Amino acid sequence: MKLHTIAPAEGAVTAPKRLGRGIGSGLGKTSGKGHKGQWARSGGGVRPGFEGGQMPITRKIPKRGFKSPFKKEFTIINVGELEDFDNGTVISAEYLLENGYVRSIAPDGLKILGDGELTKSLTVKANKFSQSAVEKIEKAGGKAEVI
Repeated sequence: MKLHTIAPAEGAVTAPKRLGRGIGSGLGKTSGKGHKGQWARSGGGVRPGFEGGQMPITRKIPKRGFKSPFKKEFTIINVGELEDFDNGTVISAEYLLENGYVRSIAPDGLKILGDGELTKSLTVKANKFSQSAVEKIEKAGGKAEVI
């Protein structure tokens, strides 16, 4: 095989439109641009979003919303979901990820919230805890460690 012999498969490449090559070609005379008008001219047409001079919809509609650059994002899990683990288990974000309790770990880490009941003695390591979560973990005989 040589470079000059390589060709695309039959029918894979469409031949370009040959405009302005006589009336018999079907694309002669006006070359598919119709008669006169803005779109028939060289360089004709308008920029995207131009609405003929009326106020464009993008300028009519007000800007909305705000994204705080300081917002903290945590992966959240409730104390009640930790009931599935055995006594004495050390629970961390990585451990929860391995066991399929969370899909991913957010940039700011793991936060434990206090919804549900806990009866098992667990050591929970997280970046943040709610006050009720700490109370429930310690009441069950476990430890809440802030990383």
